[in-house]
Amino acid sequence: MKSNMFARLGWGFAAAAALLAGCGGGGQEGLAQTSSAVLQVDGWVQPVSADQGVSNVKSRSMLASPPVPSLVSLGALAEAKATPAGGGIGPRQVGVARDVAATRAAPQTLQQFRWTPTSSGGQVAAISFSAEGAYGLRLGVVARKLPPGAVMRVYSQADAASVFQIAGHEVMQRIERNAQAGDTSIDGQTWWSPDLGSHEVTLELELPAGVAPDAVDISVPRVSHIFENLSIPTEGELTAKINESASCQLDASCYEAYANQRNAVARMIFTSGGGTYVCTGTLLNDAQSSGTPYFLTANHCISTQTEASSLQTDWFYRAPTCNSRTLSSATTKRLNGAVLLYATDVTDTALLKLNDTPPAGAFFAGWDASTQATGASVVGLHHPRGDLLKVSIGALNSLTSCTATSGTQFQCVGSSGNFYRVNWSQGTTEGGSSGSALFKGGTQVIGTLYGGSASCTSISSPEFYGRFDVAYNTALKNWLSSGQPQTPSSGVRVPVYRFFNGTTGAHFFTTSAAERDNTIVNFPVFNYEGIAFYAQAALQSGNSAVYRFYGLTGGAHFYTINPAERDSVQRSNPDFQLEGIAWYAMPSAAGGGIPVYRFYRLSKGVHFYTTSPSERDFIQASMPDYRYEGVAYYAWANQ
Repeated sequence: MKSNMFARLGWGFAAAAALLAGCGGGGQEGLAQTSSAVLQVDGWVQPVSADQGVSNVKSRSMLASPPVPSLVSLGALAEAKATPAGGGIGPRQVGVARDVAATRAAPQTLQQFRWTPTSSGGQVAAISFSAEGAYGLRLGVVARKLPPGAVMRVYSQADAASVFQIAGHEVMQRIERNAQAGDTSIDGQTWWSPDLGSHEVTLELELPAGVAPDAVDISVPRVSHIFENLSIPTEGELTAKINESASCQLDASCYEAYANQRNAVARMIFTSGGGTYVCTGTLLNDAQSSGTPYFLTANHCISTQTEASSLQTDWFYRAPTCNSRTLSSATTKRLNGAVLLYATDVTDTALLKLNDTPPAGAFFAGWDASTQATGASVVGLHHPRGDLLKVSIGALNSLTSCTATSGTQFQCVGSSGNFYRVNWSQGTTEGGSSGSALFKGGTQVIGTLYGGSASCTSISSPEFYGRFDVAYNTALKNWLSSGQPQTPSSGVRVPVYRFFNGTTGAHFFTTSAAERDNTIVNFPVFNYEGIAFYAQAALQSGNSAVYRFYGLTGGAHFYTINPAERDSVQRSNPDFQLEGIAWYAMPSAAGGGIPVYRFYRLSKGVHFYTTSPSERDFIQASMPDYRYEGVAYYAWANQ
């Protein structure tokens, strides 16, 4: 068959498959392999009762008054912004990197901070960044050293009542995850703040008592200047902002047959190399309907852990009723990135696990891991140009083989291969649609959008989707197919939530969401720092119980996996009350876990625990009051 060339607007693809977690090395992928039982999985709806975790968005009324910030102002964007071509396929660029001389390194950044004391004995300071003409700013915070108990906050001075708050511990966890995936560059060391939809963003840093500012090593050498309006539009902006994609696009809210599937689709905003981009992704169910937030998109959207760490998602970003030209009030954001599980250019597939719980009502889409017959009716649900959710309707024409020929071009030939050729009868796709799922008959996922040449003036021109069955049989089955539903008796891992007491310097851990929420509401001295690690909910072969004690006098908790230490504490320290088994972990590294390091604070008589090597090293180098006691036990980095 004669080959054709098609534009793919966006990045070039990686030359090789990258298997990043869970199932060993990568390697060249071929066509779908015959499996003993081809799975078809139906979808299900996220219930209202699902634990939504702890929101990073706080009310300033619950926090101390904001410090007076120093000001760092950037002028208007000097260079011509990248203008995405209409009708193209690929990550739609919506932001560019800008250097910030005033905070390019840690010494300059610390000079900008004006420290003031806090009521808990610590210090707090802030820097306000602004860029003329920006619709939003993402701050590229390079974090090399953040002390235990540090807290970062991000907000706009125009809306200081709403604050995004993240523990320094969580920031360092994400940077370490980037490094573990192989990125130790400046990009890998960068935490990107969420886009707040404002030309001004304030970065606030609070340090706990006993920590000097010169122990901190952070800088903001870059910001990502958002030149397109990605925020939820105001009433006056609706006409200009809503439905700015091509005129032949079909409003997904007009098609009730796909009511569930459209709730599986999210608009993606992510940053790479300082540029910010828009794509589309889809929430996937797994064989046991576990509720794990697996998220499918294109490799040419997100192919590295560093990019995945920067991800924020917009859910229910659509019109509330058919062709209403308004935005649904149900629209909601998730801001905490993802873990990249698998990425390959062979089918242009990327599978992520979101760090946030999807909102109630989100749909975990079903999928079909069998090869589809030509002529099958198919539906695409996507966010062209980052617009409200649209639908495209057509048929699967044939199989084909696609290869990248340059950064913006690819070639598809033949009638066999790892991609589907699709022709639309209604609607089309555009830049920003990339990574969106192809649904057979509008029900189950069978592919992800790679590229094509369809447009409003050429709707029937072909589009190409990476085959889900090929990606599934090669790797995705390692996550999406796993026998029976997990129960506590089958060894399910549960998150262990971490709190830091800034007064005592001690940690409190719990696996109970109810206890977590009660602590946040009623014990403000404890600062919530997110998920520390994962542990087993029940005893399994090779695991042991971790016991939890409470110090009646000091009000601090103590944890041990050692039965002899447990017995010694009960005999010799009546002030410590045994509260029972907290969770189950491994006494040695034989099970492939991560070490939990233990420190003892001499002046307070309390313990401190961390799984972070950088946090361990920081304490040993900068905080002599903490005596290192070694590895307490071994837990897990993920579920």
